Amino acid sequence: MRRPLLNLSITFLGITLGFSQTVLNANEPGHTYEDINTILAPGYNAVETPDCAHSDFGRHISEVFDAELNTYVFQFIAHKTPDNDRCKKFDRQRVEIKTYASSPDHLKAIEGETVTYKWKFKLSSDFQVSSSFTHIHQIKAIGGPYESIPMITLTLRKGNPDRIELRYTPTDNQATIKTADLNLLRGHWVEVTETIYFSNKGSYNITINRVSNGASVLNYSNDEMDTWQDGATFSRPKWGLYRSLKHSNDIKDEIIRFANFSIEEFGPLSLSDLEAQVEENQLNLEASKGVLNFKNVRAQDYDHVELYDTFGHIMDSENRFKKHKLDVSGLNSGDYYIVFKKSKRSIKVLKFAI
Repeated sequence: MRRPLLNLSITFLGITLGFSQTVLNANEPGHTYEDINTILAPGYNAVETPDCAHSDFGRHISEVFDAELNTYVFQFIAHKTPDNDRCKKFDRQRVEIKTYASSPDHLKAIEGETVTYKWKFKLSSDFQVSSSFTHIHQIKAIGGPYESIPMITLTLRKGNPDRIELRYTPTDNQATIKTADLNLLRGHWVEVTETIYFSNKGSYNITINRVSNGASVLNYSNDEMDTWQDGATFSRPKWGLYRSLKHSNDIKDEIIRFANFSIEEFGPLSLSDLEAQVEENQLNLEASKGVLNFKNVRAQDYDHVELYDTFGHIMDSENRFKKHKLDVSGLNSGDYYIVFKKSKRSIKVLKFAI
């Protein structure tokens, strides 16, 4: 029999989310695929190219010196013909790198984590696109009913004018949420910073700025965005050139240069994180109603709140939080943690035991 909800022990702690950063930079020519795999998927293959269809050309990703950045960069090449999608599909072609199931855990985003992706890229000054898709970046879920379609996509599309599109879906119906003139990109190195709080009540922020002068090309921010596709086990990034051959008359051989890939991961919290730096604090429990009142935590001090169970797992608590109260009815005996997040990185935690 479960104990009645009468006595709760409450503690307060203020800590900072765990942090890790992985960087992938080009170096001198040679062993490019091996260099990429060593960082993104040690012992496995994080490179997807049409080398099998165009073996006389050789590798479609190389490391070259870039005079503008004064360093080595990655050069991705896609030929209008005979390149295809890894000799599997012939209506499209792909030259991409990715993280995936065989990558280290710190390169796979899970629910409750905040991840910042950074990179630089440069399109040629005469880069051509079709009215079909030309993807250069994706965030994809693995697992669940929606894994076949990217949650986030940066794609290039023919139009008046040609444009870069930011596309999004939490399910399977992707739509364009922001665009910019492609001429702002052509012939210029730009730097991308993309920060995602992965949650059904998540957030998303992206900026694309010119490296030469910091001028803004595209920016978008949404602090109330569903960034976790239901049923997913993790989400991961892809970069490169993935384009349709449907309107082949509109495209030509293309080169995209990439540099300075970075994946910065914050959280999620472990039990040791949650238990660190404990300070006593009191909350008010309305026992007859099964409600925990945390009025003494000011709403302006946090922008996200989560509920963790005894084992440090995030619980589905969408219908439990109402303003400054938590409905604790129906919870089994044990320790629980209310996690308050501010700017996704600094947190406060209330611990209670039922």
